[in-house]
Amino acid sequence: MLTDPHTQLGHELFTIGILEDDPIMGESLVQRLNLEGYKPVWWKTGRDALKALEKATPDILICDIQLSDMTGEEVFNQAQHLLESTPVLFVTAFGNIEQAIRLIRKGADEYLTKPFEMEDLLKRIDSITCGQQKTIHSGQSTLGVSPSMKAVEEVLIRVADVDSHVLIAGESGAGKEVAARFLHSLSSVSEDPFMSVNCAAIPSDLMESELFGHLRGAFTGAEKNHLGYAERAGEGTLFLDEIGDMPLQLQGKLLHLIQHRTFTPVGGENPRLFEARIICATNRNLEQDVADKKFREDLYYRINVIPVRIPPLRERLDDILPLIKGYIRHFSEQFGRTEMTLSTAAEEAVLAYDWPGNVRELQNRIERVMAIVNENYIKAQNLFPDSIQDGDDNEIPTLQSVRDASERRHILRVLETTSGNIGEAAQALGVSRTTLWEKMKKFAID
Repeated sequence: MLTDPHTQLGHELFTIGILEDDPIMGESLVQRLNLEGYKPVWWKTGRDALKALEKATPDILICDIQLSDMTGEEVFNQAQHLLESTPVLFVTAFGNIEQAIRLIRKGADEYLTKPFEMEDLLKRIDSITCGQQKTIHSGQSTLGVSPSMKAVEEVLIRVADVDSHVLIAGESGAGKEVAARFLHSLSSVSEDPFMSVNCAAIPSDLMESELFGHLRGAFTGAEKNHLGYAERAGEGTLFLDEIGDMPLQLQGKLLHLIQHRTFTPVGGENPRLFEARIICATNRNLEQDVADKKFREDLYYRINVIPVRIPPLRERLDDILPLIKGYIRHFSEQFGRTEMTLSTAAEEAVLAYDWPGNVRELQNRIERVMAIVNENYIKAQNLFPDSIQDGDDNEIPTLQSVRDASERRHILRVLETTSGNIGEAAQALGVSRTTLWEKMKKFAID
């Protein structure tokens, strides 16, 4: 359901799909959810649900496993490509831990065994909907599922139509341009051009011409007029990536563009109107560059009106598996291959890896595997051939290794929520600061 991105919404705007073949249970859920202010949609067979999901996906899906025509797990498998951002809660009278683990690994969010208390179900639903802000993404998927990326997303939603400059900071490959395009897609000029300029990739002697354009005869070789990025952006967005690499002599002209909303092509005399919004991005510490006289202080304060930091992938572990699933699906379609799944050891490996190249490295590794591996599942050795030798990929990891990996991930998540505050993290984890320090040292957490 599409709603205004700037409006905080209540329960009444959340659609909850119910796949339940038991008429008593289904009617009970519909009545109670209506009373709670949700909008329930009830399907009694798996086939009915699949047809409906092809047309529209609910905000939450409650799915029984034992159905009259197929299992809920089969429905989930067939509709998974439609349910990328939809939380799924499975309920069944035939609960077993193996099935629960399998469903959670596939992306399910909750697993309840009948009989359950209605209040328990409502609490779980409320934990998903509480404080959520529904957004129009103009066909763009969300930036991530981790708390840190959700926070980034909320900031971008709030400033989508605010005419202020945004500076997106983050390591190379973290997703700065993705965030910029996301912001553009939310804005009122989403149908206008999005012009991306990599300031580090254009030679300094060509940068002015590329940015502002030039007239015929402006310099040797200028045989015809050339429109620069500033003019081609129209009323849309001009995205200046790696702004910290822009030559100092050109930074003054960019400052003039921002302040006066005009520019003059190389070889020209008459200024032209600049109508686009500027979004900048950098992987550098611009404050230090200002101190070192490598970046203009006045320009820095002009472009840094709304700062947004994209955390590196190692700080948002919750995003890793969804990203991998998305890239597997993408390259399966691109290469005409059957979708592959990660082995247990591969899942542990990707969550333990630091990803120095961030999302770009993750995409590269998945693309390589999808291109050359001819199996139904991806092993850790396929993803990390330089560090994991063939034969070392134990598909049944020890309980201790699983516990350690899980404990490390949980500590990292808590540290993320406390912004790295050790005392608060220790209190949330229910351990002493000393114990937490020891755990961090053991798991190589900086």
